Amino acid sequence: MSGSGTRVLFIYKKSAYQIYVRERKNGRVKDLIDRGDRTVQNVLSADQDHVETLEEAREAVRAMGIKGVFRYRSDEGLVEGFDLIVTIGGDGTLLWASHRVPPGVPVLAINSAPVHSVGHFCGGRKGRVRQALEAAVERRLKVSRLTRMQVELDGQVLNRRVLNDALFCHVSPAATTRYILSFRGVEEPQKSSGLWIGPAAGSTAAQRSAGGRILPPASRKIQYVVREPYHPPEGSYRIRKGLVKEGESLVVSSQIREGRLYLDGPRIVHEVDIGQELRFSRSEEPLTLLAFPRASV
Repeated sequence: MSGSGTRVLFIYKKSAYQIYVRERKNGRVKDLIDRGDRTVQNVLSADQDHVETLEEAREAVRAMGIKGVFRYRSDEGLVEGFDLIVTIGGDGTLLWASHRVPPGVPVLAINSAPVHSVGHFCGGRKGRVRQALEAAVERRLKVSRLTRMQVELDGQVLNRRVLNDALFCHVSPAATTRYILSFRGVEEPQKSSGLWIGPAAGSTAAQRSAGGRILPPASRKIQYVVREPYHPPEGSYRIRKGLVKEGESLVVSSQIREGRLYLDGPRIVHEVDIGQELRFSRSEEPLTLLAFPRASV
């Protein structure tokens, strides 16, 4: 990448205040904010931080003379033809964008409200957007190629770009999830509240909370963790958690009619019926992420 000729796509989120108050005119949310209710006490300040970060990015584009395109994350515009993709928001925005980013295109995540957001994947932050952009354009940032996961349903590829995790469970969180888990020649019918599966990038989140390991960011393995397993009278399950190596796959056969598969959060959802088979494996499409892990600039 080189200065003025660099084409940068900025993918940004909208704040909760923007969505619920400015656009949807939600009276309840506005009333709670006006009354200073504790349940929404950070909504206004997070919105202000986010708006300021967006303007900071626009100013950086003008000052650096690069070609910048700003696009709301739900817009279905093409992402090809750019030298760099920058996400402005938090981890959710990066995860949203990662499903559209082809392998090889570098991504820089900017945390637009660091006081209110963890920003695990974010290498840049509010107040230092230009510094991060300049470092990215000048190739001074650490480059990490993060493993993404491929997911198949009955032999058809659903997704090759799962970065954080997948959750298979019953549509109702109060219902039991029944399935047959198959791995390395072992088949085991199980009952639990669901199953987490994901690459190393997501191992610090739900996988860890469910009892999994934190994997090195560069790991090429996939981790699975059974969530709240039922304990059968004869003992415990043999396949409760483990690592899927490159070239291996984990197979889940649904024993429920109302199964759901959630990919990288609640927005990408697939129905899974009884008798259908899910297969999880390492994808051949890694994500190129800049200034990760925790190398904020």
